[in-house]
Amino acid sequence: MTGPSTAWDPAQYTRFEDERSQPFFELAALIERRPGMRVVDLGCGTGALTAWLHRELQAAETLGLDASDSMLAQASAHAGDGLRFEAGDVRTWAPDRPVDLLCSNAALQWVDEHEALWPRLASMVAPGGQLAIQMPMNDDHASHVEARALAREEPFRTALDGFERRFPTLAPERYASLLYALGFERPHVRVQVYGHVLPETRSVVEWVKGSLLTPYRERLDAETYALFLERYTQRLVDRLGEHAPFFYPFKRVLMWGRLAS
Repeated sequence: MTGPSTAWDPAQYTRFEDERSQPFFELAALIERRPGMRVVDLGCGTGALTAWLHRELQAAETLGLDASDSMLAQASAHAGDGLRFEAGDVRTWAPDRPVDLLCSNAALQWVDEHEALWPRLASMVAPGGQLAIQMPMNDDHASHVEARALAREEPFRTALDGFERRFPTLAPERYASLLYALGFERPHVRVQVYGHVLPETRSVVEWVKGSLLTPYRERLDAETYALFLERYTQRLVDRLGEHAPFFYPFKRVLMWGRLAS
């Protein structure tokens, strides 16, 4: 991942690998194929999807960037034949020269101030190059609302020093306007709801343990985090009910644009 947190657990994150991968492949379908491109993937995670994209696009060179050492340790197994990985933070990193494709899958929601970030991203794209981004946009679901509400209660509020994870995503139409203002032709922005059928209501906790709850885990000691999980699970069950299976609707925003030549 590219954001401030580096305490990612690859095994937990990939527990629902098929479900998490589906939006990536739909994002990739928006990309115009041009063999020989120079590609950068911001927030490459374990590198498996970056490797697939490198092969799919027949890219000349692909760089996967991530801030998590544990993710990069797994990504290194995919390196070779023009594909490489390195540590970096999107808030400060920049390529040595603009690239043909800058993409990011489920990572930039961890980086704040998107109004300032998008111009930075645009500056990394060569004339005629492409930008392709996918981010979760599910902050209004009970899975996210209840985590924030619990973080405001004791003993968690004191232990977290007032922290609660609220994602900085903008309205979809704002991203479309930003892309157009930054010179991207025919900007494509859409919100899509993915329906994930999980074994039971409590499986939502396992889902968000690999993403949303990571910054809570890294800020709490083991005993307090265990209590947080216990109360969070009960709040979700009380609000959503006990269901097996459980249908988990998850909104995401996908966007693509080609920079004018």
